[in-house]
Amino acid sequence: MNTRRDFLKRAALAGVGAALIPKIAGAAVREQQIANAKKITLKKDGVILFQGDSITDCGRKRESINCNNADQLGLGYALFTATGILKRHADKLPKIYNRGISGHKVFQLRERWEIDTLAFMPDVLSILIGVNDYWHTLSGGYKGTVEIYENDLRSLLKYTKEKLPATQLILCEPFAVKGGSAINEETWFPAFDDYRKSLKKLAVEFDAVFVPFQSAFDEAVKVAPPTYWSADGVHPDLPGRQLMADTWLAATGL
Repeated sequence: MNTRRDFLKRAALAGVGAALIPKIAGAAVREQQIANAKKITLKKDGVILFQGDSITDCGRKRESINCNNADQLGLGYALFTATGILKRHADKLPKIYNRGISGHKVFQLRERWEIDTLAFMPDVLSILIGVNDYWHTLSGGYKGTVEIYENDLRSLLKYTKEKLPATQLILCEPFAVKGGSAINEETWFPAFDDYRKSLKKLAVEFDAVFVPFQSAFDEAVKVAPPTYWSADGVHPDLPGRQLMADTWLAATGL
């Protein structure tokens, strides 16, 4: 009986989540939208590139080089987002790639930027980075600070705009889902919030689209428990990945 009851409870939560995820995403974007925020313009045959850490990587096969391919895109929010873009913009024939690598921080993005970003000459570049820049100070012996994070990312963005001035930038808010197994609220907060603030400040500075992932998850946990969205609080499970995709699409206008 308990097994059946648990199954029905999970099914009910899934149904509620599926119905509310787009609304949660839209509300988060409206609440956190930067003044005079721009939307993304997608041209025909345009290249869209996702960059970041394990949340973006999410099991992609790194030897795969074909765009719009599940092996190349991985199983995370990049795939969910790409599916939405390809469905809505088939007439534009977009080419979508994922070059996230698990464990990376900003300085590691810079080390591979020429090959994994600039070589693609993306028309749209989406970056999600920051959770490891803080998390690894707690668990990996990394000595970084929020100042290092902000300065490194500013330098990377400046360099990118110098090399690819026409590229449209999307900066995604790093997030942590309170209640996840990896998130100790006493050690994560409020320190991690400073990384989020730095990211949003850079979005304004570089006239980039800002994607409010933390706000979306903060609203989502009011609908279903934190572990429904992300078991460890860092890496989203399927509902969390869909929430991220919907938030990204709402923020960018794609």
